[in-house]
Order: sequence, then structure tokens, then C-alpha cells
Amino acid sequence: MGDEASVVELMRAMGLSPEVVERVSRLWGKSAARNGGRTHLLLGHLLDTAAVAGVMWDRYVSAAFRRRLDEISGGRGRLWFMWVCGIHDCGKACPAFQAMDAAEAAPVLAAGLSWGRLSAAPNKRWRHDMAGAVMLRPRLVMEWGEEEAASWVWPLVAGHHGTFPPAGALDPPRGAQGRGAAWEEVQRAVVDVFTRAVGFEGLSDARPVGALRKAEQLALSGLVVMADWIASDSSQFLGLADAGLISFAESRRRAEAAWSRLRLRGGWRDLPLPEDPLEPLIDRLGVTPRASQQELVERAWSVPVPGLLVAEAPMGEGKTKAALAAAEVLAARFGLDGVFVAMPTQATSDPMYEQVLRWVSTFDPELESQVALLHGRRRFNAWWRAVWDGKPRPEGDGEGCGCESGGGRSDVEWADDDFGAIGEDADYGMAPSPSPADPVADDRANGPAYWFLGDKRGLLTAFAVGTVDHLLHAATRTRHVMLRFAGLAGKVVVVDEVHAADVYMRQFLVEALRWLGQAGVPVVLLSATLPPAQRQRFVDAYLSGALSTADVHQPVPEPAGYPCVTVAYGVDGRAVADTSRQVVRSWRESMPVRVAWLPDTDLEGARVAAAVREAVAGGGVALVVVNQVGRAQAIYRALREGGFDGDLHLLHARLCAAHRAERTAQCLRVMGPRAGDERPERMVVVATQLAEQSFDVDADVLFTDLAPVDLLLQRIGRLHRHSGTRRPAAHRVPRVVVTGVASGRVGVPRFLRASELIYGRWSLLRAAALIEDAAGALAASGAGGWAGPGWSIPADVPGLVARAYEEAEVCPGGWDEAAAWQEWQTKERKREKNAEEYLLCRRREWAFPTLEGLHYAGSRAASEEQLDAVVRDGDPSVEVVVVRRASGGYRAVDGTWLGVHGEVDDDEVTDRLMGGTLRLPPRLTAASLAELGPLPGWAGRPWLRYRLALVLEEDGTRLLGADRVSYHDVLGLVIARGAG
Repeated sequence: MGDEASVVELMRAMGLSPEVVERVSRLWGKSAARNGGRTHLLLGHLLDTAAVAGVMWDRYVSAAFRRRLDEISGGRGRLWFMWVCGIHDCGKACPAFQAMDAAEAAPVLAAGLSWGRLSAAPNKRWRHDMAGAVMLRPRLVMEWGEEEAASWVWPLVAGHHGTFPPAGALDPPRGAQGRGAAWEEVQRAVVDVFTRAVGFEGLSDARPVGALRKAEQLALSGLVVMADWIASDSSQFLGLADAGLISFAESRRRAEAAWSRLRLRGGWRDLPLPEDPLEPLIDRLGVTPRASQQELVERAWSVPVPGLLVAEAPMGEGKTKAALAAAEVLAARFGLDGVFVAMPTQATSDPMYEQVLRWVSTFDPELESQVALLHGRRRFNAWWRAVWDGKPRPEGDGEGCGCESGGGRSDVEWADDDFGAIGEDADYGMAPSPSPADPVADDRANGPAYWFLGDKRGLLTAFAVGTVDHLLHAATRTRHVMLRFAGLAGKVVVVDEVHAADVYMRQFLVEALRWLGQAGVPVVLLSATLPPAQRQRFVDAYLSGALSTADVHQPVPEPAGYPCVTVAYGVDGRAVADTSRQVVRSWRESMPVRVAWLPDTDLEGARVAAAVREAVAGGGVALVVVNQVGRAQAIYRALREGGFDGDLHLLHARLCAAHRAERTAQCLRVMGPRAGDERPERMVVVATQLAEQSFDVDADVLFTDLAPVDLLLQRIGRLHRHSGTRRPAAHRVPRVVVTGVASGRVGVPRFLRASELIYGRWSLLRAAALIEDAAGALAASGAGGWAGPGWSIPADVPGLVARAYEEAEVCPGGWDEAAAWQEWQTKERKREKNAEEYLLCRRREWAFPTLEGLHYAGSRAASEEQLDAVVRDGDPSVEVVVVRRASGGYRAVDGTWLGVHGEVDDDEVTDRLMGGTLRLPPRLTAASLAELGPLPGWAGRPWLRYRLALVLEEDGTRLLGADRVSYHDVLGLVIARGAG
């Protein structure tokens, strides 16, 4: 029969008895109480979901994944994709589900289907996703003729609510699944009618001829969930309670209309190959290719299959633009539909978002509305607001804004209710799609798809820029991880500043590389200071996935020089790893960098302030990077109170969002690549590690606390960064002054306590030893001067990084390096073990061919903030909104009046209020959670109702635990310890 036939007509044509037709026609899928007041029958929802999947195939799913589904389905990929998406809810045809709503259950009972008493205990109730697996599994084995195909398909049904159970969990309580001939006939009919309606002759006809690899199954599972969530939107799919009105043709019309109204779309959609190999660099990005950029793009052209590319090049070389050009080539060659660019921090994500926006618009201006910025403070990004909220465009061209121009964990246990019923549709993330802040924006014909702003959906946008956490989340054993992974699987993934991941985060990055390798996702990793051992580990992880083998070790040849590009891929069952065999010249010649010591471990930093003042007395721009906020604040105060008469700025993580954004933008404007005449005659920026990477500023002289060598070199990357910058004669040669360390007993270095807690004693000892080679002995540095030979940058970078992390000792004998190494190793192994419990797959399970049992101990992290804590080691911290108590009510941090109870009347006031957001240090977490809460007037505002308010009294301070805290517009959050 044609697809215009109703399901009632189809059932009659199939020869089903009138009783079965009646019973199937009464089964509900969405209750009126939870579906906008209109009941939606089960077959209607199954067909709606299949129809949405058909639209997704045509307009969203990447060409690469479409090819794979065609391969495993014998050339019927679209039909099979619709079937597997739609069949997901067949398990609702069971007593446990049909009995959940008394009003909906009455017609079902009247039709002759019955059930006994069912358990109402949350951990005993039978879930319909599990019921669907129980219903399908034996039929698939029987009608497909073998276990292998069924074994990877049933978990897609069992896992569509976010977790994949083990087969042992498919044990329904008595009566919950349905017993007797009536239920058996109805359940069989639901599957058969749906299967016939979408276009198969029967269930046996839907048998796949091959199997997807496990990572591809995970991506497919995410697409099933996506189709389900779209089809479950009651505002788009009105309920149909009459089976005579339900047909596949009607569902297809509904799906087309909903897709159009939601403005959903894919990305490039079969991107054509560039006519010229370097066109993506020259024409698209408007750059004259540097040798290192050309090398990366040429490697993207040469790899025979999707693979891993690791680009190592000096700071300021233009790696990010080269990566975007390489992404275009890889996407066009292998059928990918978009790009995700992962950055180390929120601050580095913002300027990259602006750059990706401009790049994407060169393909099609309408694609600009498909670029998502993924981090919690995106509403403060002017370009984000312009695109997604219809606000005015920011002034300026957005270039040079931080990009290179050319947390604690929550302990979880396995619990019965991980697979227990929570509700009729326990979709964690089924909240209505967010609406734009400005309703006028909704009238734009080609505006953004706000559906993608919903929980866990951000990576599903065609193009996304965000913190690396979003990539790491896709490698965690967390609920709905399949949605995150599906968002990556159709893209090229670029990870900038990959060295910034510490040993804990690196476990998740390695896990992600395994899964991406198996899914055939091209990955581009970028770094200026990548230790060789890390490069090797990333290559082995990707190859393990590409070859579906747990332990691959393919030695990477030594690069011919620096910059270099390493490529790794699996082809014909073998691993390939290669690197630049010829020297690739940097865009600029290496320059001598003079290095000196400034012994100082005083938190107040008075000696540092005096040296900085002297260094720029005759003019110049100094950057001071220290390892703790309190020290940065103290140095700033010492400079200001000491009469420094130049421009002075303070930048650290305890500034509220608005002040931090304003100050960062100001520094970039006057120290960036286009500063020109705006560059001050005399200026000092005092900063913490925020200025360490992806901060495109140019300093004449650098003062820095001691840090591990790779991070120290990143800081040096801000020194004499831009060609053509005018400098005073005293600063023609770049200089680095290393402080935060002093000579202790018998010449053994003493470190700032904060530095040692952050980085560990071993890495600081190694750094101090290597700096002594360049600056002379620390113990003899009291006389000052530039005693050592310095470094040649960037020529010395790879050698310094390699020496810093090689096994051979580099410290003088009396420094007791061996003991520090043992302590460091012990801590690193412990952190690795802590991460293992959250990794997506246990080591011994990597070779398992299906998703069965993937969530053997799933985390129940409920919010993005909690999920961030899973992938970032350390003590937990919380964000607060700074509010000032005023006579008769409250004011935002900028003085905006809020109201008697903190009421916020419109989005502009909300923005001003949220500009006071900041993250407290971990030591204040317990007190904050115990003492702070939202203001009463925030209850009705989605952005605010769960925010903690740090209410400062009229004197500007308040007690928080045992400490007194205050917020200063220049200094930021100030903590007086034990001042209560």
C-alpha cells in the first residue's frame, strides 16, 4: 500500500484481526497531560520519528555517515535509518508504560488489554526503552537468522534514554512486559505495522548486511535521540488520537514543516573540493601561506583516509588559520559536514568564535547562523548576541582578538535506578527549546536554530567553537553521551593548545581520540610546546581506534625540524605514522632572547614591582605573568601606589565577567597585531595564567613567575610577537625576567607555595635547571645582570620541551631530583586512576563490538558545571553573581537597580546583572553552598533562578565562612583570610 494509507488501513491490509487493529489503535505514546493537552498515539510517534529521520538524512546527516549506513544496509541507508530511529519507542506497547496515565489507559483497557498490579517504586518500575529491547531482541535473532546483527541493534533501542544497559538488566518485573496472547499479538503488530509503513516488506527485510563499528553505533544512537527529541516536541507535532488520521505520508508532512519552523539544517552538505590546493588559505582566509601553514594543508590533501594531524609550530605562526584550511580540505575529501574547534578556556574560545564566524560566512552567509559558541558565558560575547539574539553587530572587524593571527569530581556508584523508570518520557533534556532573548529575532527567515541551544545539543550544530571540555565530555561515561558524540562524528575536530590538558584531562582526551579514530573523524591537534611523549600517546590512541585494537604502538619518526606536522591513520589493517621529513622554515627567523633571574618569593611582590617600573622607565610595554591572583593584585597595588604613571592593567580569573571581558578587549586593542598608533608609550599588564596562551598581544619585556618549561615558553610567545611593532631602543632585544623563585639552602631553589601546589616540585626543578643554562646560576643572581647565553626562540623550543620531560636527570646533584620525580609520578598515577572511573570505556572493554553495558556505572552529573568537574581535576568551585545591597533593595555590580527583591525586568538588566558573574576559589566552595542562594526576585528568570548571589553589604564586604570578601572594580575579588 502507498504511504498515504492510514495505519488502520495498513493493518487491515496486513490481515490483522479487528481486535488487534482496535488494540493497536488505542496504544498511546504521548499523554495529553504531557503533550500540550493532546494525546498522541504510539504509532503516530514512531512514524513521526522516522519521518524526522528522513529529513535529517536529506538535510543534516554527513555524507560520510550516509555512506556507512548505505554500506551496512545494502544500499538502503535512508530507509534503514528511518526504521532504526522510529522503532526506538516500540517498548511503549507494554503494561508498564500504558498504565502510567489513568486517563490514557482507559481506552487501552476497554479494547481488551489488561494488566495486574504493577510496582510503583521508582527502582522497580519497568522502563519502555528496556521493554523495547526485550521485545525486539528475540525477534531480530529469529528473523535475521543470526545473533551478530541483533546484538548491536537492540542496544540502540535500550539506550535511547541516555544509558546503555547490560543484557543482564533486560529482566522485566512480573507482568510489566505483558503476558498472554493479546499482548504478544499487539507487540508483534506494532513492530510489523511500523516496519511496513516506513517501506520494508517486513522485519526480516530490515536485516543489515554488515555492522557499524562501536563508535559509529554511538554516533547513530545520538542521531536516534535527536530524531526522537524533535518528534517529541508537542509544539511542532500536535497529538493525534485517531489512528485513522495517522499515516507515514502525514508524518512526513509534519516533519518537513517542523524542520522548517525550527530552522534546523546541516552544514556544508557535500562540500566541493577546492580547485587549487592552497585556495582554502589564500582565497578563503586571505593569508599569504607560511611554510608551516602550507605543510599542514598539504598533509590534509595527502592522507588517504581520515586520520590524525598534529601540527607543532611556534607561537604566533598562524596554526589556527592553517587548521581551518586543513579542515575544509578534510571535510571536502571525506564527506564531513562541519567543524568543532576546541579551545583551552572560555577566554580563548571567544576570539576563535569570531574568527570561525567570518570563515564560515565565506562559504555561505546563511551558515553564520549555524555557528555555536559553547561555554557558560557566551551571552557576554557581542558577536554571539548579534547572531543568535539579533542584537546590533559589534564595531570593529573582530580580528586579532586572542587567536593566533596568521575542577573537582563527583563520586558516583552503580544504582538500580540508573535503569529505573522516571516518567513516561524520562528524556534528560526534554525541556522546551530556548527562545531568543529578542522576539524580533524570531522573524528572521534564515536565523539560527534555537533548538540547538537546548541541554546537551550544542555540538549538534554544524559548526561549533567551545572549551575543550565539550570534547572531553564526549569521552565520559555520562548520560546522553551519545548526543555529544553524534555532534562530533560528522565533523572535523580541531583542538588548539593541546598541550594545556593536564594528566587528568589527558585521560579523557586520549579516550576521545580512540573513539574519534574508530568513527573515522579527522582530528587536527595544535601546539607550540608539545612533549614528544604526548605526541606519541595521541598518535597511538587515535590508531587504536582506527584499527579497533586496544594497544597500538606505532613509533613516530623524529621530525626533521620545527615547525613540523605528524600524520597518523589506519589503512588496510595497518598503522601508519609519519612526520615532516624536510625542514619547514618558521615564518620568522629565530631571535635571541635574554633570560635573567629576579629572586623573589614574597606574595606582596614589591621587588617585582620595582623591577618592572625600572624596566619601562624610559618607555615600553611590560607583561607580568604570575601564578596566583593574590600576588597579581599585590604587584598591581605596589605599582599604582608607587606612582607608576603609565597605563596599568590587571587581568585575572577573579574579575567578574564584564570587567574581565572589557579589560581583555582593551589589552588586545592596544597590544594586538593592529594596535598601530594606539600602542602606549609606557604600559604594564599584570596577569595570571590567563595571558599564557591564545592571547595575541605583543610585549617588549616579560616578567614571569617560574613555571614548567613548556608553559614558560608559551608566556615567552607573547614577547616580540608581531612584526613591525615600534619599540624603544632599550627593548630591541627581547628579555625575560624569571621570578617566583629564590635560592635556598646550598643553592636548592625555593618556590612560591602556590606554584608548587599547581605544578609540582619536579617540573619546577627541571625548569629552574634549564633556565640556569640560559641565565646563569640562581644562587649567584643577586648581583643582577644578564649572565647567561639566553635562548634562541623558536629554534630552541622543541629541544627545551623534550629535555624538560625526558627521563634523564637535568638538575644539579644536590637538588634531589629523584625524590621529586618519585613524588610527582605517584601523584600523576593517582590522578590517572581517578580519571579512569569516568572514562567512556574500560580498557578491557575497548574491543567489545557493541554498546551493550557501556553505562555499567554511569555518572549522574546533572548540570554542565558538574560535568565540567568530571573532566577537570581539582577541588570543586562555584560561580556566583556579585550583587550589592542598597537602600531598599539591590544593585548589580555596575550599579544597575534591580528592585526590592532583586527583580530583573528585562534582558538588558539581566545582562548587566550577569556581568557580575565570577568563579570563587575552591576554598570558598563549602561556605558558598551553605550560605548563598538566589535572590527571591530571580525565581521567574531562567538564567538566574539557580544562580548563587554573593550579596555584598553596603560597606562593600561580607563574611563568607571564616573569610571576609569584597569586590573592587579594579582589583576584582579580594579575600581577607580569617577576617571574620
